[in-house]
Amino acid sequence: MFLLRRPPRFRPSRIFSHVPHQKPTPRSPPPPSPQSLRSYPQPRWHSTKSPPPEEEEIHQRIIPHKRNPYNPSNNRNPYSYRTYNNDHYIRLQAAEPLRGPSKITTTAVIAIATTAGLLFYFANLEKVPVSNRTRFNVYGPDSSTLKSVAEMSYKRLLIELQDQGARILPEWDPRTVRVRRVMQRLIPFSGMGANQDWEIFVIDAPNQANAFVLPGGKVFVFSGIMNLARGDSALATVLGHEIAHNVAGHFGERLSQDIGKNILLFSLMLLGGVIGIGPLIAGWFGTSVIDITFGNPMSRLQETEADYIGLMMMSEACFDPRDAVGFWGRMEMVGQREVARGGVDVPEWASTHPSNANRIKKIQEWLPEAMRKREDSDCSTTGSTADAFRRALETGGFIIMGW
Repeated sequence: MFLLRRPPRFRPSRIFSHVPHQKPTPRSPPPPSPQSLRSYPQPRWHSTKSPPPEEEEIHQRIIPHKRNPYNPSNNRNPYSYRTYNNDHYIRLQAAEPLRGPSKITTTAVIAIATTAGLLFYFANLEKVPVSNRTRFNVYGPDSSTLKSVAEMSYKRLLIELQDQGARILPEWDPRTVRVRRVMQRLIPFSGMGANQDWEIFVIDAPNQANAFVLPGGKVFVFSGIMNLARGDSALATVLGHEIAHNVAGHFGERLSQDIGKNILLFSLMLLGGVIGIGPLIAGWFGTSVIDITFGNPMSRLQETEADYIGLMMMSEACFDPRDAVGFWGRMEMVGQREVARGGVDVPEWASTHPSNANRIKKIQEWLPEAMRKREDSDCSTTGSTADAFRRALETGGFIIMGW
C-alpha cells in the first residue's frame, strides 16, 4: 500500500512578501527569468533617456499583477509586470522643470515699477524756502490724511497719559497761565491762527523736560521744561521752535519719508531674498543703515529749520532772542550731567537732533538778524516771517534770509 504524500504548501519568497497570499493555479505561468525581461516594453512613465537598470534590480522590482474580482475594469493581463520600488526616481528623471516667468516679462515688470516709482517721487518734490533744500512731501498742509493722522496721534497721546496716571494742570495753575500768555503772543506771528483749533495741555511732570505741538494746534508742555525756561523769552524759544515745525510742514514730510523708506526697504528685502539674506536686511539694514544714512540727517535739517523760524518768530513777537542762547546752554549742562551719571553720550551723526553746542553756534550767527527784526517790529502781525514762509512754500518761491 502506497501512502500519498501531501504536496508542499506554497510559500511566497521574500521578494513578494508584501503581496497577499494567493494559491497559484496550474494555468498561471511561472515568473519569467531575468533574461526574458529585456524584451518587455518599458512602462509609460519610464524615461527613454535613462540607462536600463541592472538585471538584479529588475528581478527585485517586479511583482505579478493580481486580478481584482471586485473591479473587472482594472483587470490587466496577468502575465504583465510593473515596477514599484523606484517609480518616484524614474519619474523625477523624466520630469521637466517648472517654467517661471520669462526674462522679458520680469524685466518689463521691473522697468514699469521703477519708472512709476521715479515719477511718483519727482512729482512730489518741493523746495523749502528757508534752507533752499529739496524735499519729498506727499501731504500738503490741507491734506485730509494728515489731519486724520494728527487726530489719531492726539487721541492716542491722551489715552497714554491717562494710562500712565499723568495729571493735566488746570487752567488756573500758574504754569498753565504762563504757557497761555506766551502762546497768545506767538500765535498771531505763526500764520496759523485762524486755521487751527488751539488747545494747550500742561502736564505735571517735573522730571521731564519736553514740549511739542501736533498739527491742528494741540500744544503739549511738560512742566519739567519750566525749570530750564526761566523767563518768557526762554519759553518762547521752545514754543516757537515747536510751532515752526508745523509752519514748515515737517509732520507731513516725516510721514512721506516713512513711505519712501518702506518702499526702499521692501525692494532691498526682495533683492536679498534671492540670495538668502532677506531677514538680515530687514533686521539690520532696515533699522540702522537707512536711519543713519537718510532719516537722521533729514531730521537734523528739520530741527535747524525750526530753530531759525522759531527764533525769527519770537523776535517779531517782541521776545528777546538772546535768551535762546542761555536756554540751549542750560540744556547742554543737563546733558553733560546725565552723561556723568552714566548716561549714553549719543554722537550727533547718530542722533535725530543737532547737538546743543551746534545749536548755540547757529543761533549766535542768526542773532544780528533776529535783533534787527525785533527792533523793526511793532509787535503786529504785518509781514511776519512765518507768513512769508508759508506764502513762499505755497507759491514755490524763495526767502532771502541769513541761513
